[in-house]
Amino acid sequence: MMISLIRALARSAHASTRPSVVLAALIVLPGALPAQERVHLNPVIAKLEAGEVVYGLSTQNLALSHAREVARAPAEFMYVDMEHSPMDFASLRMFLLAMGDKQTILRKGNAQPDVALLARFAPPPDESEWVVKQALDLGLYGVIFNGVDTPEHAAFAVSTMRYPQLRESPSPEPAGIRGWSPTNAAWAWGVSADEYLSRADVWPLNPDGDLFAVMMIESAEAMSNLDAIAATPGVSALFPGAGGDLSLSLGVAQGSPELEEAFERILAACLRHDVACAISANTGEDVARRVRQGWRIIRTTVAGANEGRAILGE
Repeated sequence: MMISLIRALARSAHASTRPSVVLAALIVLPGALPAQERVHLNPVIAKLEAGEVVYGLSTQNLALSHAREVARAPAEFMYVDMEHSPMDFASLRMFLLAMGDKQTILRKGNAQPDVALLARFAPPPDESEWVVKQALDLGLYGVIFNGVDTPEHAAFAVSTMRYPQLRESPSPEPAGIRGWSPTNAAWAWGVSADEYLSRADVWPLNPDGDLFAVMMIESAEAMSNLDAIAATPGVSALFPGAGGDLSLSLGVAQGSPELEEAFERILAACLRHDVACAISANTGEDVARRVRQGWRIIRTTVAGANEGRAILGE
């Protein structure tokens, strides 16, 4: 009805050579051109804020055909593992752009992708400033930091993801050290440079932020600092991965009761500090078990995500 009215007004305006008629009509018609509701562009954050479980995949395959498949996978994020594969930023950029799905934009009516791209890199957190700068300037939605052993590691990791804050910022710490060059990232996100600036901060430290900072817990030292790491401002999630590095550091085999106890301690620290907790689970049964335990982010496979959701009745 509204569209028909506007068209009728437009015809009238054309006939009278008075375009101001249309403008005046739009001004007095409440809701004629409603402003788009602001939503998180990062689907991981949108799901967590809604109290839902987040599912993710991982890959080392940066083929463009794989990017198309990933963009419509039954998951909220894909992370590219560049800790154990070449750090190829040119291919990472092409992969990210190839994940752009215009059909999703048309369906949702906003620029939020179904699947956000994150990445994990080789340098430890205290040597990762340049890597994070490169990754975020491409337009990635988050970084998974390996080998976070101390709260100082976590704080520095967060600082590499933040721009220096304005004077009136309610959350100035950890102080941001990211350099300003948003053109490519804003293009990838489908927003202006100004809007990118308003969104390119870590969540939940900044409730409006769309960047996700994940700290991997992979050592006995990290286990001794769990609460301090989880309490570090700007940490979005803790993640022991599949537990391979953690089990080796603890001197126990994967699948051992000691490793499972470590997982339980990590989850407890997340719950104490209201931080999302991520874990790997490869089968539907494992996925359902971890969700029931309280893990909010599950790194799995396409089959595991589908089967787990079915078991849980999602």
